[in-house]
Amino acid sequence: MRQIIALGGGGFSMEPDNLALDEYVIKQAGKPDANVCFLAQAGGESPEYTLRFYQAFSRLGCRPSHLTLFACPPQDARALLLAQDVIYVGGGNTKSLLALWQAWELPAILREAYDRGIVLAGISAGANCWFEQGVTDSASPAIDVLPCLGFLPGSFCPHYDGEVERRPTFHRLLAEGRIAPGYAADDGAAFHFVDGALHQVVSSRERAQGYRLAWEGGQSVEQALRVAYLSRQSDAAP
Repeated sequence: MRQIIALGGGGFSMEPDNLALDEYVIKQAGKPDANVCFLAQAGGESPEYTLRFYQAFSRLGCRPSHLTLFACPPQDARALLLAQDVIYVGGGNTKSLLALWQAWELPAILREAYDRGIVLAGISAGANCWFEQGVTDSASPAIDVLPCLGFLPGSFCPHYDGEVERRPTFHRLLAEGRIAPGYAADDGAAFHFVDGALHQVVSSRERAQGYRLAWEGGQSVEQALRVAYLSRQSDAAP
């Protein structure tokens, strides 16, 4: 079973006192002491961000680790990543993330991990990266579309309710024919895909919503999806 969990926002990055989404991610690995590797390249491998990851995932009973591509790259990134149960990608600059990964030949390794059943997850840039296209401000001050890895079909937009220009920009890109139909996630919402198809949308916030967007009948159409609210960490069932 191949799984990708794309967080629009939330998780330990934004809600350090509410790890419901992170626990949901871990539960999909099917073991309580899962090996979880953090890829923080989108955020410049910030030590503070990486420390927050270790603190959060240690609280969840995991075996956290991280992959650096800056100070001291590993001898064998493939061996490290394929030894994981979950690979979790942090937020930041999507374009820089993808460029760095390409330079270190990580996309092929991540694809192998995905095909082996290792859970892939991430927030913001770490969510955009798995789709054919992402809605991002990483390439210019203005929000625009960016080609991504294409492990999942279509497009994705994080922070749909957290940044005022996200919603109108996604609709405009559809109208201009510059972006494929796809999904948008509010902060606190996460899309869980199994074998390339949407399995469910979950949230750590009561009002967090997920949407499907498409161009139909000469107009952009936004459909609110059913969301499973994870009211407590223990509610995050696999």
